[in-house]
Amino acid sequence: PITHASVTDAHAAQQQGSMYVDVRSTEEFARGHAAGAVNVPLLEPDEDTGVMLPNPDFVRVMKANFPPDAPLLIGCQSGGRSARASRMLEAFGYTNITNITGGFEGGQDPGWQPSGLPTTTSAAPGETYAALLAAADLQ
Repeated sequence: PITHASVTDAHAAQQQGSMYVDVRSTEEFARGHAAGAVNVPLLEPDEDTGVMLPNPDFVRVMKANFPPDAPLLIGCQSGGRSARASRMLEAFGYTNITNITGGFEGGQDPGWQPSGLPTTTSAAPGETYAALLAAADLQ
């Protein structure tokens, strides 16, 4: 079953070793994200039209980089995409999924950034979608 957590509970879980997976687009991630988060976008803008389209590699990249029992915190902008991504991962056998209800900016619940939790615009090696996709392509 998918659990749901506030950003403060998610931050505490991250401190205990859970991985924050930001499912926003690579552009949104680059503009700012939770410190220590990795980026695996659920949707990416079409290069020609800018329309947000499903990322066909989402599940493949997740499976290549995270075991099905890994404690994963799934976050997006305000909670919608992360809820969808959480349901998708559960359908593919992930057993330790937590949806971050407020996301990065906040929606119905307070967001990570407005709550004053640690954020960054830089990404360590291995945190970018390009790095995670490359790791998946090597398998």
